[in-house]
Amino acid sequence: MTEERVEREEYKVSGSELVDKIKELVHQGNIRRIVIRQGDQTLMELPLTVAAVGVVFAPVLAAVGAFAALATNCSIVVERIVEE
Repeated sequence: MTEERVEREEYKVSGSELVDKIKELVHQGNIRRIVIRQGDQTLMELPLTVAAVGVVFAPVLAAVGAFAALATNCSIVVERIVEE
């Protein structure tokens, strides 16, 4: 039986890079959650499941794009599932 554990990674991006980085991360797969932060404030939290990504992702990207227009520097925290 394989065990799963969650690793966290953080990326610093400018507002203009935000949408492209999130698209890249989602296409990599095995991501459980993406959190977008500006400083200490959480702007958006995106729980991702395989079933929900295809159905819900387009409107979510539109919302992320709106945040990107307002944000200067953001960090993206990614929770990734790692099977052992």
